Amino acid sequence: MRTYTQLAQEQRYQVYALLKIGHNQTEIATVVGVDKSTISRELGRNRGHRGYRPKQAHWMALNRRNHTPPRISPDTWALIEAKTRLDWSPEQIASWMRKNTDVSISHEWIYQYILADKQAGGELYRHLRCQKKRRKRYGSYDRRGTLPNRVSIEMRPEIVGQRQRLGDWEVDTVIGKRHRQAIVTLTERKSRLVLLRKVERRTADQVSQAVIDLLRPVIDCVQTITGDNGKEFAEHERIAVELEAIFFFAHPYSAWERGTNENLNGLVRQYVPKNRDFSLVTDEELHHIVNRLNHRPRKCLEFRTPFEVFFQHRVALTS
Repeated sequence: MRTYTQLAQEQRYQVYALLKIGHNQTEIATVVGVDKSTISRELGRNRGHRGYRPKQAHWMALNRRNHTPPRISPDTWALIEAKTRLDWSPEQIASWMRKNTDVSISHEWIYQYILADKQAGGELYRHLRCQKKRRKRYGSYDRRGTLPNRVSIEMRPEIVGQRQRLGDWEVDTVIGKRHRQAIVTLTERKSRLVLLRKVERRTADQVSQAVIDLLRPVIDCVQTITGDNGKEFAEHERIAVELEAIFFFAHPYSAWERGTNENLNGLVRQYVPKNRDFSLVTDEELHHIVNRLNHRPRKCLEFRTPFEVFFQHRVALTS
């Protein structure tokens, strides 16, 4: 007489296949080579809401062998999923949880959870910033000429590079599909606060007006602005006068001199990729992006948010 034994994963696939073609439990036990009580227990204990599935059954059986309750509760994973859907990175989530909950979990564990969700058909991975390898571009040179009366970054005070004060901004533009519309991007160097505005054409007058409109509400916290040598900043003197600030220009082909803003552009591209038609981007969508980025904890800010650092007070991270 056969006795009850644990089934191997291959045997569970046999059980599943035999069930699908209509065999009863006694016949399945004979084919698999186990007692019929083993099949009865298997179907009773390892069946899910969608019936018996071998992969799920094997996972349930393995979990039952380990009587130690899981260290990460379902409620905690639900919280991690919610933060992921807010476009927080696994590192940001892990650090935020260590500071604000009694749960300690590594960012690598969260990455593995997201990967498992992707393999199961989930979409959490779509909220990760980096989803493909970057390609380095060669042979791209800027032939747009030199702007008059530009002030080189070499004249910029050293304190700007030290990020010790608020009020030093970097500016750039993100170009839409077929180079039609563009988004003006501004970021404050110390706090990493983000400001965005769409322009219908990437002309000097529209870009300069967008910069002025974005910074005027915080004009008391505008001391310098650093941009690249694009012709869209030809009205830099107007911007400087209107905002009572000094406009500096980075060296040509030296994107690292505006690294904070270059990083911001990468974050923005997560929401509006290069193939996106910017005519379909609404002000409400840009406001949503700004809200997400300004209320996301940053490692460089000791996992405070740009909003907290710029306005120097804590806020609840629930939006």
